[in-house]
Amino acid sequence: MKMNRRKFIYGAAVSTAATLSARSWGQVSGSNSDVRVATIGFNGRGKDHIDGLRKVKGVRLVGLCDADSAVIAREMNRLTESGSIQTYTDLRKLLENKDIDVVSIATPNHWHTLAAIWAIQAGKDVYVEKPVSHNVWEGRQLVKAARKYGKIVQTGTQCRSNPGTQEAIQFIHDGKLGRIKISRGLCYKRRASIGKVDGPQEPPKSVDYDLWCGPAPMEPLMRKNLHYDWHWVWSTGNGDLGNQGIHQMDVGRWILAQQTLAPAVFSLGGRLGYIDDGQTANTQIVYHDYAGAPLIFEVRGLPTSAAEQRTMDKLKGASVGNIVECEDGYVVFPGYDSAIVYDKDDTEIMRFKGSADHYANFIKAVRSRKHEDLNADILQGHLSSALCHTGNISYRLGQKRSPDEIKEEIKSHRGAAETFGRMLEHLAANEIDLHQTPLTMGTLLRMEPVSERFIENDAANDMLTRVYRKPYVVPEIV
Repeated sequence: MKMNRRKFIYGAAVSTAATLSARSWGQVSGSNSDVRVATIGFNGRGKDHIDGLRKVKGVRLVGLCDADSAVIAREMNRLTESGSIQTYTDLRKLLENKDIDVVSIATPNHWHTLAAIWAIQAGKDVYVEKPVSHNVWEGRQLVKAARKYGKIVQTGTQCRSNPGTQEAIQFIHDGKLGRIKISRGLCYKRRASIGKVDGPQEPPKSVDYDLWCGPAPMEPLMRKNLHYDWHWVWSTGNGDLGNQGIHQMDVGRWILAQQTLAPAVFSLGGRLGYIDDGQTANTQIVYHDYAGAPLIFEVRGLPTSAAEQRTMDKLKGASVGNIVECEDGYVVFPGYDSAIVYDKDDTEIMRFKGSADHYANFIKAVRSRKHEDLNADILQGHLSSALCHTGNISYRLGQKRSPDEIKEEIKSHRGAAETFGRMLEHLAANEIDLHQTPLTMGTLLRMEPVSERFIENDAANDMLTRVYRKPYVVPEIV
C-alpha cells in the first residue's frame, strides 16, 4: 500500500558572536561510501541513536559529544570501536570536522533546534529527536534551514516508519469507517515527584553548565537532578506533552491529515498530587479545534488511584497511544506499531501490526538526497511539536477555576466535556482536593495557521519564541 510521504555548505563553527557562514561541502558520495555519523547528547535517548545507527549497513560512528564528560567516559567504555571515535564536549568543535556527514541530536529540548541549524549550516544532514523545538518560532526556522541548505532532516517520531501504523491510518483515510469524529492522543505515563530542594544546587562537576544551558537562561539549578528532570521545567522542557506525548500528538494529527497548526486551541489541568520543583502540568487536556474533527490530547502522570500506585488508567485498552472515533466504529493504537479496528458494537474486525527501522529510513534518504524518502521529514516534526507548544501556551496563560466554571467554558466543544469528566474521576480516585489545589483553565487562543501567529493576543505571541542567551542564539532563516 502506498503511504502518503510528507514532502518536503559547510559553515564555520559558531564563533562567540554566533555567526555562521555557509558554503558547500561534499555529501555522501554514493551507495558504496560509509555514512560517517556523530551523536550529540546521549545520556538518555541518544544511546538508542548510537546503537540504532550503528546497526544500519554502511554507517560508521566517528564522533560523540556531550556537555557531561562523565557521560562521554561511560559511553566510550561501552563501545568496542572507541579507538576510532573522536569525543567533544563542545558541539561547535564537532561541527568543524569535515569528515562527519551526519549528526544525530538527543540533547535536552532547549538545544534541539539550535544544534540542528548549526549542523545544517556546517554541511551536515541531521536526525533530531522530538520535540524538534522548544518553541514554535524556532521550529519553523529549522524547517527553513533544511530547505534553504538542501539538507536531509529526519524527526525522531518513529511511528511514521512502522507499517502497522501507516496501514491503519491509510485504512482510516480511505473512509473505511466513515467520517472521523474525534482524534485522541493519550499519554497516561507515571511520573513521580522530583522532590523539592531548599535552595540552589551545585551542578555535577563533570558538566560544562554554560554549554548545557546553551540557549536557555543560565539560572541557578533549583532541583535535585540536573539530568532528565529538565523535562518538567519550562526553560528547558515542555512537560510530558512534549516528551512522551509528542509521539501520540504526531499520530493524532497524521490521522486528521492536517498540515497546519489548529486555528484554535485551549488547555486545562495542573501539577497535582504533590508539591515539588517541577513546573509543567502532570495532568492536562489539550484541545486543538480543527475543522471537521478536533484533536484532543490527555496527559496523566498520576497512577490509577491512591490505592493502585503501580497501574495506569486505560481508555479502550490504550494508556500511551491513540484512539480515533469514526461514524462507523473506532480504531485503537495501543502502541507504536499496531492498531485494532472495532465496529460501533465494540466488536473487533481487523488488526494491523508491523514495525520498521526509522534510522534505516533516514540513511536511505541521506544516500538518495531525496527528502521525500523520509517518513518523518522536519516539517512534520515542526507541526506536531508546535501543537504541544501552543497547548502549553494556553495552559500557562490560564487562571485557576472551579470544575463547574471549567465545564461551562468547554461545553460547546465536541468531546471536551466527556474528556474532562473522566479527568475529574481520575483525580478523585487519586484523592486530589480541587478546592485546595484548583485546576488551571487555559486561555482559548485563536491562530492564523499560515503565519503561525495568534490573533489579537500579544502575551501568547510573545511565548512563541524566547530571548536567547548569547552566543547561543537561534538564527532567523531568510
